[in-house]
Amino acid sequence: MSKIDDLKLLTLPHAHQLQTITPIARVEIMKLEQPTTLQPVIYEPVVCLVLQGGKRAVIGDRVLHYTAGDYFVAAAEVAAMGQITEATPDRPFLAVNLLLDPYVITKVLLDAPKGKEPAKPAGFVATSADDQMMDAWRRMVSLLDRPDEVSVLSPMIEREILFRLLQGPSGFLLRQLTGSENRLSSIRKAMSWIRSHFAEPIRVEELAAIAGMSPSVFHKHFKAVTALSPIQYQKQIRLHEARSRLAQAPADAAGVAFSIGYESASQFSREYKRLFGLSPARDARQLQAMNSQG
Repeated sequence: MSKIDDLKLLTLPHAHQLQTITPIARVEIMKLEQPTTLQPVIYEPVVCLVLQGGKRAVIGDRVLHYTAGDYFVAAAEVAAMGQITEATPDRPFLAVNLLLDPYVITKVLLDAPKGKEPAKPAGFVATSADDQMMDAWRRMVSLLDRPDEVSVLSPMIEREILFRLLQGPSGFLLRQLTGSENRLSSIRKAMSWIRSHFAEPIRVEELAAIAGMSPSVFHKHFKAVTALSPIQYQKQIRLHEARSRLAQAPADAAGVAFSIGYESASQFSREYKRLFGLSPARDARQLQAMNSQG
């Protein structure tokens, strides 16, 4: 039996729903039994190891495909379109996620060899897991069958998984996720400002000052990290916030549009439908129906 098949068999009994929060800190299991259409998502810092099926992520003008044995790492709050491409009831899409904690990564970095920062660091990467990574994940998932051991052993295995990541192609992402004086960290400061002030007009000059860069250098590195321009990134954040507000309570589309910074309700409606596939009003009705069923 291959390592990936072994890990899959260990994981499946604990995959109870679309997203299963496990007793192991920061470890989640994803399971879907049918393909999906492209859906907008904002990736939090995470590593996702696919055990079965396939997934596609469209981030700006970049398209990433990853299947069983591949992992995806996001080290910034990246706005993307995600799609499950391979999944059936008999062979569902299955993946394990580890949410990245900068504090834990920092502790591992104290003992890890230093790596070189690329000239234009991206905020994400997809690559294949090696045998050592698979072995570490197997030991982590096997703890779900031995819950009494989780509190003692899972922190050590998490450190090993992070160490393996640091030694691989995604190592520079994890290093920059913890750093205070590097390009990705500087860009994330600007991204954080946009998320906190999404309803306000933005100027590249002001964002560049937050990142401590010239406007031209800032724009280049922002696009490298997010695959979007600052304006495009803000639009994604605004529309996700609009959808969240529509899901939580009934509201008219125009009111939501103005509350998130749009000056034109018709423009908001067009851009909302382009991203989510439905008009704000129709999507709100679907979201509220789903909430009432839940």
